[in-house]
Formats: sequence, C-alpha cells, structure tokens
Amino acid sequence: MAKVAAIQMVSGLDIKKNLENMSQLVSLAAEKGARLILLPEFFALLSNEHDQQIKNSEEPFKLNDVSFKTTNSTPIQTALSEVAKKNNIWVVGGTVPLKSENQNKIYNSMLTFNHKGTLVARYDKVHLFRYKSKNEVYDETKFILAGNNKKQITTPVGNTFFSICYDIRFPEFYRKKVQDSPLTDLILVSAAFTYATGMAHWELLLRARAVENQCFVLASAQGGKHECGRETWGHSMLISPWGDIIKQAKFGSDVVIGNVDQISTNKIRNKLPAIFHQRYDL
Repeated sequence: MAKVAAIQMVSGLDIKKNLENMSQLVSLAAEKGARLILLPEFFALLSNEHDQQIKNSEEPFKLNDVSFKTTNSTPIQTALSEVAKKNNIWVVGGTVPLKSENQNKIYNSMLTFNHKGTLVARYDKVHLFRYKSKNEVYDETKFILAGNNKKQITTPVGNTFFSICYDIRFPEFYRKKVQDSPLTDLILVSAAFTYATGMAHWELLLRARAVENQCFVLASAQGGKHECGRETWGHSMLISPWGDIIKQAKFGSDVVIGNVDQISTNKIRNKLPAIFHQRYDL
C-alpha cells in the first residue's frame, strides 16, 4: 500500500507565483504521507496565448542524469527537481513546455522526478486536443508537437502509466498490446479539462479507464477561473479498480490524497478476471 496525492491548481500567467503555489501544495501532500504526487497540466503557466508557452519552453533535462546542473533558463524543471528532493517524494510534473526541433512548437511533456530530484521518465502528450463551441476554440496542434510513445515505469506505487488530459478519450491507448506485458497498477492523468467537456465527460471517462484496466486512477486537474479567461472543470480524484471514487476535489486549489492498495486490486481481479480475458488475436 502506498499513499498518493493529486494536486489541483488554478494556474495563472505568473510562472514564479505558480511554482511557489505548487511547492506549498506538494509540501502539504508530503506532510500527509504521500509518496507520489501528481500535478495538473500546464501547472506552471496556463495561458491562451500560444506564444507564451513557446517563449517559456525549456531545454529538457537528461534522463537519469544525477550530475545535472540547473540554470536560470530551466525554472520549471529546477522547481520540480528541488521540490521532489526537499520532500523526499516522487513528483510527476503535470506538463512542462519543452523545446522541440520546430521553433514554433513545443512538446507538452509529463516529467517524473524521483525522491533524489533526478528526472527518471518523460512522456510527451500523444493526443492533441481540438474543440470548438460558440464560446471556445482550442487546437493544440497549432503549437504542440505530438509524442509517439507510451510510457509506463515502476514507481513507489507499482507499474505506473502516464497520460495527459485528452488521452483519456482513447481507451485503446491504455490497453496492453502484448499478452505477457505487466499489468498496470496506477494510471496517472494530468489535465486542464474545459468546464463544458469536464462537466459532461470527465468523471465518466476516468471511471471507465479504471474499470476496464482494473487499476487505480489518479487524476490531477486545473479547476476554476483563470487569469487568461479560461474556466476549467477541476474535480481531481482518486478512483479504485472497481470504479469507485475514493477521494475527490471540487473547484479551486486542493489536495486529493488516498492509498493505492495492491491487495484490493488483486481481490477485484480475482473476483472478476476481465483483465486476463483480453483477446490479442483479434
């Protein structure tokens, strides 16, 4: 059994202020015993201006580099590394804008730092959000390059699968493709769901991913009215492999904490072994 936490934020346009808020919330979660802490998408900067994300993008840290040196040009990654080391916890930095080979586009990347402050995993968002209504238009393809690989690693919680926001609309993305590949213990979802789509689909999609993969789901979201005028749905939550909501936030800054329990996961999989009945020959 391991305790995890999802940090909910209402990030604005001031990166320094956002990082200070993040650090305080992570410290609070760590004090309550969380060993792995998840941050929301765009936690360091939430803006409707694509140029702001590009302007503040950073050169990526190298994976597993214990001798790395932080610089003034990498404040977001530096803050993640320092808060992980300071609190002796694993922190998954919702998303960080990283420079790409295209100077007009970034990678929207989920970065995982271990308790020593070392970057141990990077996942670049695969599915890029597009949405159009009377009042809102979003198209991430205009400023983000899509990643091409899934990412699952072993964390203090077990086999942990990484995903970002729009990814949760694609159930096949989470399903293992090879019969003898390891089962997932925890799915992480960092998000900045719009108010309209969140109200309609957020809980539904998260609970479905938990039930069909028979694992815990920890979802960290932006939640409230932002400086840029955007309104996000919030409702960060921890869900059991049976699809029950264990803990849930509403709106505003908050911390959702709960346990990921492999014993309960195994009981559910033994009672209803659906995860073992997947056909790989179809």
